[in-house]
Amino acid sequence: MKKNYYIRNPKFYVAVDCIIFGFKDKRLNLLLLKRMFEPSKGKWSLMGGFVQKDESVDDAAKRVLLELTGLEDVYMEQVGAFGDVERDPGERVISVAYYALINVDDYDRQLVEKHNAHWADIDELPELIFDHITMVNMARELMKQKAGSQPIGFSLLPKQFTLTQLQMLYEAIYGETLDKRNFRKRVAEMDYIEMTDATDKTSSKRGARLFTMNEEKYLQIRKFRI
Repeated sequence: MKKNYYIRNPKFYVAVDCIIFGFKDKRLNLLLLKRMFEPSKGKWSLMGGFVQKDESVDDAAKRVLLELTGLEDVYMEQVGAFGDVERDPGERVISVAYYALINVDDYDRQLVEKHNAHWADIDELPELIFDHITMVNMARELMKQKAGSQPIGFSLLPKQFTLTQLQMLYEAIYGETLDKRNFRKRVAEMDYIEMTDATDKTSSKRGARLFTMNEEKYLQIRKFRI
């Protein structure tokens, strides 16, 4: 009886799409690829793939990210499910979208080139296939909300960074200019952001002091507050 219940219902493909953000040239960027197969061959797309029989949806998203960037243990969050009947002209496909935040200095460039992928400014995106632009817009809004309460933005920075770099990052995330004095006052209140002994001399001879995020301290503070 139970078996018949499943048989008489339709079967669909389940896929994942990864919205991969990076911080590059003072701008928020998105990793896109030129699709190498039909439908929509040659057009810009997010990196995606089908969920396999032996993996969860979360594991499929992690696998797709690994195959494209060579990265593991990356910040990822589910955006939602996209299931319009005609969203994919190839077959009936339900896709679960995830966004990921990576450091642009860490990924495997050979893998990215193999997949014909390129970075694009988030505010100057080319036309994307299917409903991918909807996924991107939803992911960006979720990232903005999360960045206001949790330090997820640090995933986009190198381990050591200047306060100017940190401010430019958050300006890129929110899409607006932040008051320098107020921003630094807020940073000073974050006990998990620590000054190092190193300086960055790429922009001036005097150099700017480098900071780092103490993740262990942040987790302790968060646990105490909860």
